[in-house]
Amino acid sequence: MFKKILIANRGEIALRVIRTCKELGIPTVAVYSEADRDSLHVIFADEAVCIGPASSKDSYLKIPSILSAAEVTGADAIHPGYGFLAENSDFSEICGEHSIKFIGPSPEMIKRMGDKSLAKATMKAVNVPVVPGSDGAIKSIDEALIVAGEIGFPIILKASAGGGGKGMRIVWEKSELKKAFQTASTEAEAAFGNSELYLEKFIESPRHVEIQVIGDQFGNVYSYGERDCTVQRRHQKLIEEAPSPIITPALRQRMSDAAISGARSVNYEGAGTIEFLVDKDLNFYFIEMNTRIQVEHPVTEMVNNLDLIKQQILVASGNHVEDLPKEVKGHSIEFRINAEDPNNNFRPSPGKIEYLHLPGGFGVRVDSHIYNEYSIPPYYDSLIAKLIVWGTDRQHAISRAKRALEEFTVEGIKTTIPFHQKVLNNRYFLEADYDTNSIDKLFQ
Repeated sequence: MFKKILIANRGEIALRVIRTCKELGIPTVAVYSEADRDSLHVIFADEAVCIGPASSKDSYLKIPSILSAAEVTGADAIHPGYGFLAENSDFSEICGEHSIKFIGPSPEMIKRMGDKSLAKATMKAVNVPVVPGSDGAIKSIDEALIVAGEIGFPIILKASAGGGGKGMRIVWEKSELKKAFQTASTEAEAAFGNSELYLEKFIESPRHVEIQVIGDQFGNVYSYGERDCTVQRRHQKLIEEAPSPIITPALRQRMSDAAISGARSVNYEGAGTIEFLVDKDLNFYFIEMNTRIQVEHPVTEMVNNLDLIKQQILVASGNHVEDLPKEVKGHSIEFRINAEDPNNNFRPSPGKIEYLHLPGGFGVRVDSHIYNEYSIPPYYDSLIAKLIVWGTDRQHAISRAKRALEEFTVEGIKTTIPFHQKVLNNRYFLEADYDTNSIDKLFQ
């Protein structure tokens, strides 16, 4: 087992990793920017090292500073969390060159599965269903026109090197393609340093359903069931649940088998998520793989009674991954509490928390790094907490979520709590009748 783990991240995920490390008896090192000096992950880690000013590029994305912190504190492993450097193959490779274990896939694996075009080809080779589209990156607008003509409009352009809605454009007809291609390419270059795009058939009215997998160095790959992440705004997830309310046992088995087959074909090691779109006829299509822990991992933990961060650490230290339970228990829903004003186009709302009361009780979990009088900095993602509830079934989980959201009090800033309360009283959500583009009809 590792002697000491440095967490190369901030906020709730850094604190989440620290908690598991403490339960395993592993000392921890927090890194932080000057803006995060008062964050809880800094307070609860065994050691903490400031790695730069507020800007991410000068702190959480600065590899030399993070490695220096690891070396000066004697950390022999680094957990990257999600975001920042979590899917950076260069970071994974440099950690290895410094005899520091990167708690995640190998550099080669990150490159292979992080490039969406290559990942799609990899999955297609083992008969995992993929969305019809280009075989790789599109080199020119003329090539895009040819491929789009073959598969038919509407199509969607996506950045080969990243996600989160950056470098992504839906094109409904031929006349829109040239402008969309140029805009998406420019945006991809700015966001990821790579302007390459690939093209897919746009699946109308889709559900976003992902399968959690973990692989070890002995060739074992296990699936821990699906998460439904369909409630989104501008391709950013807002509510996730497990299991999906639309997935049948037979479809669940097929999707899990496909995810395992895809991960096993590349000897995948670590935690990963195989993401699918499911159409109205319950056909599913691979869209991408995330080679890291996900923001929404707690819902999988709640229904499997399993610590996924612990599994990551065990696998990285050379142990076997634990097999999954025979069936999931109950239903779990996660609500992302963001410092945003949902009544003002989700405008960011950083600032000082004047009063905070977190919900509690059986089946209620809050993952957060905030506290009374904590000042939320304006430099990073607006996620300030995750409310996760568990119930014996979906209706029970929804009832518990309503109660927990009513208790959840944050004063001094705006949050997305009112948005979630509206969704939980919306008939489309209650009937599971929505898709990834339904944000307007859910928030009314």
